[in-house]
Amino acid sequence: MTTLDRAPVPSTASARSRFLFPIVVAAAVFQAVLQTVIVPLLPELPHFTGASRTAVSWLVTVTLLVGAVVTPIFGRLADMFGKKKMLLVAFSLMTLGSMLCAISSDIAVLIFARALQGAGSAVIPIGISLLRDELPRNKVNGAVAMMSSTLGVGTALGIPFSAMIAQYSNWHVLFWITTGIGLSVTLAAVVFIRESEANPSGRFDGVGAVGLSAALILLLVPITQASSWGWASGSVISMLSTSAVLFTIWVFQQRRNVNPLVDVRALVKRAVLIPHIAALLVGFAFFGNTLITTQLLQGAKGPGAGYGLTIISAALCQIPASIAMVLFSPVAVRITDRYGSRTAMLAGAVFLAGGYGIHAVAGKPLWGVVAALGITAIGTAIVYSTLSLLILVAVPRQRLAAANGVNSLLRTSGSTLCSATVATVLAAFVVSGSEHSTSWTGFAVAYLVCAGCAVVVFAVSLLLPQGRTPKDLELPELTNPV
Repeated sequence: MTTLDRAPVPSTASARSRFLFPIVVAAAVFQAVLQTVIVPLLPELPHFTGASRTAVSWLVTVTLLVGAVVTPIFGRLADMFGKKKMLLVAFSLMTLGSMLCAISSDIAVLIFARALQGAGSAVIPIGISLLRDELPRNKVNGAVAMMSSTLGVGTALGIPFSAMIAQYSNWHVLFWITTGIGLSVTLAAVVFIRESEANPSGRFDGVGAVGLSAALILLLVPITQASSWGWASGSVISMLSTSAVLFTIWVFQQRRNVNPLVDVRALVKRAVLIPHIAALLVGFAFFGNTLITTQLLQGAKGPGAGYGLTIISAALCQIPASIAMVLFSPVAVRITDRYGSRTAMLAGAVFLAGGYGIHAVAGKPLWGVVAALGITAIGTAIVYSTLSLLILVAVPRQRLAAANGVNSLLRTSGSTLCSATVATVLAAFVVSGSEHSTSWTGFAVAYLVCAGCAVVVFAVSLLLPQGRTPKDLELPELTNPV
């Protein structure tokens, strides 16, 4: 008997399963909100904390770094020891981080707290794996697609939420609110989510975890700091070179390990490799839609490009994009069911490229910016949802959380690379005689770089097999669990 054909569970367990979807979706939105709430506070935090702007910038960087490191590790631990257990660990760390931010203004404490919040990046891949285990097969695709859209929803909600709290109340109140949300989500998970079947056989690859962590840190730190250190600086070049060496050693170690942290052999299979490549590129493009446009909307009118909007007004312009992600995630499932995943990926890439094409038009009216945000968000929703569905049918259940963890890691890495690239591009097109104003050409180039990512996603998606995936397809199991 397979997991999907299990005997009927008691009514209490069935009731708990009904609450699984809303709880994990709420938690995923909460995680995305935590990633972005700090952004509107950045200009004022040096004053609030007495720290330098460089130190304050680590409140964003450390969350991305920790998220990138813990996501594949938590995914593997969830497969081995239980997804509910690791979900609760992530919830607890996120909530503790919020509480520390609420009670302290010390920059060292805040950086540590934001590092704890980075553990929330594991929520989406673990949540997707839980949905696959607990929901009926005919409901899995829609639930997974909705989970994939929560990143955009949380991002769009987090910025105006943070801006309004910061403007009308003490900034610590923001984190007291997120602490309350975290406690509520954790309690709901304890009561209503039941533990799914684990695969405890084999050992956790501690050496692989340390190796991957070191390689990621040496990769992402210089990328995030390159705009201030300089891409040609000795620190950036030496760290990137060391990271490349460590990744090479790590891959060799993973291939020889009978209980690898990441199944690197599976990574080179077309059904897994293409979604991972697309995740990196769409992670780049998705973050650019928010990052570049926020700076453009808030840029002062004058010698450079900008619409002169306040933080709150600029954030409100991005809410339609959030709504678009919610509405079009189920559309990705319908396209996949009817025409196949390749068609869905190609459609999403076309929307992405089209949205960025509109973005790149200089001097367009404000409604054109909002329209471009929405079109780009539609493409992101379709691709993100389809990526999760591709992983779902390509990876055995016993490895699903780990595989989703790698996919989420690549999305995060793409966003990190986007942040560094955008900073470099915009700095290269600062208007002469102005300290911070970027020209329309600079913003157009930044948008076209993101459009280029969409074009590559379109190209690699052509390599996917054509054909529909039946809703009642038996999802793969690991034939020889280790």
